[in-house]
Amino acid sequence: GAMAERTIRKNADGLRVPPNLTSYAAAVREFSWEEARRRLDGLPGGRGLNIAHEAVVRHARGPKADKTAIRFLRKDGRTEDWTYRALDRASNRFANVLRKLGVGRGDRVFTLLGRTPELFVAALGTLKNGSVLCPLFSAFGPEPLKTRLTLGEGKVLVTTEAFQARKVAPIRAELPMLREVILTGASWDGLLEAASPDFEIPPTNPEDVALLHFTSGTTGRPKGAVHVHEAVVAHHVTGLLALDFHDDDVFWCTADPGWVTGTSYGIVSPLTNGVTMVVDEGEFDAGRWYRVLEEQAVTVWYTAPTAVRMMMRGGTDLPRQRNLSRLRFIASVGEPLNPEAVLWGVAAFGLPIHDNWWQTETGGIMIANYASMDIRPGSMGRPLPGITAAVARRTADGRAEVLEEPGVQGELVLKAGWPSMFRGYLNETERFQKCFADGWYFTGDLARRDADGYYWFVGRSDDVIKSAGHLIGPFEVESALMEHPSVAEAAVIGKPDPLIGETVKAFVGLKADAGPSEGLRKDILGFARQRLGPAVAPKEIEFVTGLPKTKSGKILRRLLKARELGLPEGDLSTLEEAP
Repeated sequence: GAMAERTIRKNADGLRVPPNLTSYAAAVREFSWEEARRRLDGLPGGRGLNIAHEAVVRHARGPKADKTAIRFLRKDGRTEDWTYRALDRASNRFANVLRKLGVGRGDRVFTLLGRTPELFVAALGTLKNGSVLCPLFSAFGPEPLKTRLTLGEGKVLVTTEAFQARKVAPIRAELPMLREVILTGASWDGLLEAASPDFEIPPTNPEDVALLHFTSGTTGRPKGAVHVHEAVVAHHVTGLLALDFHDDDVFWCTADPGWVTGTSYGIVSPLTNGVTMVVDEGEFDAGRWYRVLEEQAVTVWYTAPTAVRMMMRGGTDLPRQRNLSRLRFIASVGEPLNPEAVLWGVAAFGLPIHDNWWQTETGGIMIANYASMDIRPGSMGRPLPGITAAVARRTADGRAEVLEEPGVQGELVLKAGWPSMFRGYLNETERFQKCFADGWYFTGDLARRDADGYYWFVGRSDDVIKSAGHLIGPFEVESALMEHPSVAEAAVIGKPDPLIGETVKAFVGLKADAGPSEGLRKDILGFARQRLGPAVAPKEIEFVTGLPKTKSGKILRRLLKARELGLPEGDLSTLEEAP
């Protein structure tokens, strides 16, 4: 029907650069994870597998030693080029700093940094040392930081002097396990200069923990998704197949490394694939982004729907005024890409935007639109070679029932066992086990599959809010609001927003001695921004006399959202008598 007419026809012959995946059917048929693993070197002498070895050491000791690994676009307008060799030596120094501090295998090192060289040096040095990297989003305020550092038992935090003063100092006393706060700037330079640029990566079991990524839950605290060194096999090969990395590419991933995309495809995958990566320290600005694409001759660009929608607002004149002839592949992730946005890419760049789907838990891209495959705008594409997906539902007795019929809506499930699959939620075994049934991983996302095997996103099966590419757990926001002296209860929903996906709206019940007023509203908004940081705090507050709850006392966010948007209220059988 209408969908088929909007199909964007693609094939391997029509592309300027021959794609790594020429025939989808053949790639799926021939793929094996064993063969994908052989594309990597492993540690010398059969001592296992380490992400940092694959990302920098092997290039620094080979013909790519003096190739630019990362070009940093600094806030002050300077560009700073780092070769694979320079990145290797600096991260060796950081690994030696950790060793000197008595930080060892399995100890957790947190980063709270912008997109600066120190972040990459700390990340790679941590992985070399066998310690666990936990990157945090730099816009977090003190509360989200305290929660994650406590759950993750952070031993070391690397951050800036400004963040230390504003965000870490207020909570420092409540973090007894945090042994060291390493500040970038003069002290960082001193520490690194005093450390040796030589470091031998100790034997690393592929199942050793490498990364800890926090993802927002709807109820309760964030979950720490645990990833191991073996994940690099998926990081590497998905970069080749889904992002179509070639040796001479200049790649720009706009995601912040505080989120899984910014680590898997903003650090690991481009480096293991030996490409040159552009890293922009500044915040989003459409005009400057087009300039970056042109001046840096970007060939492969990985961004997010929010950014695309913000660029769409400015029309197609700006990109058309630039010489973007080097750009050959654009991909997007973070939430579903609207069909209009896929087609806008064609109007603005002469290239469609390729949507793909994955999660913090999957560690890497699982379903994608490939360079050589027809695109159906609005679809997340088809599963990667090596990945088996299906639409399923859970039966009453907890089994997985796969729904074979095309077009049927159900939960998106993946056959467990790919290398970058999370190995657990930190300290929450039961919560982890609940994600699996009959060998399938239940993603919590609702989807349908069409007759040709393309997957279409339907919605989240819970209330996690997606705002500007950030996953926000309502519970965390509600908890912070309730610390305000006038707030008795709070419920938070995502309110659809054409630009950033959803904005955070809070419904607030006040204590008996507080009356609703514009002044109080502003005070609570300011309080929340202070505690949570501007990216997570609500943009809107509505005072209410009571919140809809179940008989067991659970706030029904779904009902608040339905009322807010004028949608059918659905099943109210569990509602208590109040509002």
